[in-house]
Amino acid sequence: MESNRQQKINRLIQKELGEMFLLEAKKMQGVLISVSAVRVTPDLGIAHAYLSVFPSEKAGELVNNINDNVKTLRYNLGKRMRNQLRVIPELRFHVDDSLDYIDNIDLLLKDQ
Repeated sequence: MESNRQQKINRLIQKELGEMFLLEAKKMQGVLISVSAVRVTPDLGIAHAYLSVFPSEKAGELVNNINDNVKTLRYNLGKRMRNQLRVIPELRFHVDDSLDYIDNIDLLLKDQ
């Protein structure tokens, strides 16, 4: 069960990362990146961010590139959030494939 503080930090990091990815995605034509969820560990040391990427074929490649540049992202996040958090958690990015899962279920149900 997440504490109230964890939930607030989850929402704050999700909002800031979403704005950062929105600005970066404008530079890449035809790609949309959204932050679907953020989960912070109880000690607030690690934040797991789940990214939804459209088109989904590029998701793995983009998340690998983002994980390669995680230090720069954490630094930029720290600059944006320096007045809200004392310590910026380590960032770990994962692909959120829930939309693909839903599409697959819809496809299977239509075939019956």
